[in-house]
Amino acid sequence: MKSIESEKLRTVALVGHGQSGKTSLVSAILFNTGMVNRLGKVDQGNTVTDYEDEEIEKKISIQASMAYALKDKYKINIIDTPGFANFTWEARVGLRAAETAMMLVNSTEGVEVQTEKLFDAAADLKKPLVFVVSKMKKELADFDKAVNSIVETFGKKAVPVQFPIGKGNDFTGIVDLLAMKAYKYSSDEKGTFEETAIPSDMDDLEAKREELIEKIAENDEALMEKYLEGGQLSPEELATGLKNGIAKRDIFPILVADAYSNTGVRHLTDFIIDYTPSILDMGEVETIDSSIKTGKDSTFSAFVFKTISDPYTGKISIMKVFSGVFKADSSYYNINKDTAERIGGAFFLQGKEQTAAEDAMPGDIVAVAKLKETQTGDTLSMKGETFKFPGLKFPIPSISFAIEPKARADEGKISTALQKIMEEDPTIKTQREIQTKELVISGNGQLHVELVVNKLKKKYGVEVEMKPPKVPYKETIKGKADVEVKYKKQTGGRGQYAHILIKMEPLPRGGDFEFEETIFGGSIPKNFVPAVEKGIRESKDTGILAAYPVVDFKVNLYDGSYHDVDSSDMAFKIAASKAFKKAMREAKPILLEPIVKVEVVTPDEFMGDINGNLSGRRGRIQGMETKGKSSVIKASVPMVEMLDFGPTLTSITGGRGDYSMEFSHYEEVPAPLMKKIIDDAVKEGRIKEEEE
Repeated sequence: MKSIESEKLRTVALVGHGQSGKTSLVSAILFNTGMVNRLGKVDQGNTVTDYEDEEIEKKISIQASMAYALKDKYKINIIDTPGFANFTWEARVGLRAAETAMMLVNSTEGVEVQTEKLFDAAADLKKPLVFVVSKMKKELADFDKAVNSIVETFGKKAVPVQFPIGKGNDFTGIVDLLAMKAYKYSSDEKGTFEETAIPSDMDDLEAKREELIEKIAENDEALMEKYLEGGQLSPEELATGLKNGIAKRDIFPILVADAYSNTGVRHLTDFIIDYTPSILDMGEVETIDSSIKTGKDSTFSAFVFKTISDPYTGKISIMKVFSGVFKADSSYYNINKDTAERIGGAFFLQGKEQTAAEDAMPGDIVAVAKLKETQTGDTLSMKGETFKFPGLKFPIPSISFAIEPKARADEGKISTALQKIMEEDPTIKTQREIQTKELVISGNGQLHVELVVNKLKKKYGVEVEMKPPKVPYKETIKGKADVEVKYKKQTGGRGQYAHILIKMEPLPRGGDFEFEETIFGGSIPKNFVPAVEKGIRESKDTGILAAYPVVDFKVNLYDGSYHDVDSSDMAFKIAASKAFKKAMREAKPILLEPIVKVEVVTPDEFMGDINGNLSGRRGRIQGMETKGKSSVIKASVPMVEMLDFGPTLTSITGGRGDYSMEFSHYEEVPAPLMKKIIDDAVKEGRIKEEEE
């Protein structure tokens, strides 16, 4: 496929709350521009950008998908992104690669949770933004209510540029305020239209048009001066003013469409071409330390914003070209990995379909296969360049599950499969917990992790079971002990003999373990002392209360005796193990539990409920502060109490809350809970009879 020059390239990321119609809008744009021969429908599972089995089955987008439309010698790159909270990171990925964010707002719901979060994400990235009031054919569609919620939430920069003719089943077309013309769409889903008279009951449109003109003029000094003097602004001046206002984020235009019936979509497509910026309009792109001028005459630079795994092609790296000209069958330099990468074939993505690409201009999106070292977030350029584009900030996983393969034969395959999944989705984290011996997988919600488990089965043939992860408790002591152990065994021939006296005492929290030897007079030869220490080190991995590792204690070997023939390293090691257990029983053993630092961001109205919930989880509130319209609550909470906090937070805040947590320290387990943990260990058989 021949490349398109940068001035005729547009890249938009469709973002918005789940079920706002993003995937349907992509389908309608592709159909109208002749890229596909039918109007794909989500409920029929035949859209271009929802092609994964899970997406078709659940009828939701799970990952950011690429598509492109060609119209009037222009190319529109479209990034279709998920709207559900578990997959918000994919929407942020899409925003990084787009010049413009196109925010869909469901006409029956108005502004929703993810609308606000994704608006903030676009603002952080300084992306121009266009609102689209979608699903206008739905029974309870209300354009005015949706617009009011947009303006109330995001301010008066948001202003309608189009108005609907009718609503619900009576939504038949649009009025373009700039041209002050009405267009009626066909009812056959072909998306064709004809100019018509503005309905007589829409008598307030002149006032709405004046508001729009004023909004355009106030962001341009020359236009404002002419407007205040009572002069009329020409169509060309209005168009230029609107385009500049959008690019500078001074205006957030509000459009209207219904993708399912293909009404208003052709005008929306033209609006993208006419008014959203190309990469050349952006002038330059920020790097970590400076910036790069966009355009094909600058040094080549590209950012790998997504990685996918194709069953036939293998690993595919999708990149945004910011400057210079990308050419297939070339070599480029990965600045992050400090290594050269040989580029073979390249292609443009239309959903899962691939079209060969010889080159790509600044602003375009191109995919390449089988790069050896390159990963999501890397910068590609020429050798000798040192700049890097800012990396992607991956969200901290909010929920974890232990997984184990159903078939022992799959144990070797699971690591390879998970590695490939994590290349595609860096928000998934896995680790082998040394203490609990569990493979723990963490993600952005239960659905997120369940989809990974499904992918393991369907794509890599590995079936696993999910279960809550074990909490890594530890054991320690509060008191002191002074014990004597004599190990003597005679079974014929050479026997076993070791006699030791040790003192045990607690260390400060975090002190782990110390071994000291203060033997006087050679009662135990020096060569047997390491065996005593080894016996205690091995024994401390399994405590006497509930078989958890023992920490924060000190042992002093201060006396004992030996036999010239029967003493051995093994005898002293066994004696040390018995002495350790005896001392533990006398030194007031306790259980320790991990405490995590939790930070919850919640709308102000839910702050009291969240505080109460955290307190009910044995949490201690450490502080509160205000962040915009939200409150930030900081607390210390036992890890075991946080295993199900994610769904609870979603329930309390209606999905508007967010949280992160990280390990802080260990604290003593309360007596009632300690008894339950010990009883569970006995039931599970982790404590042997002599240890009970």
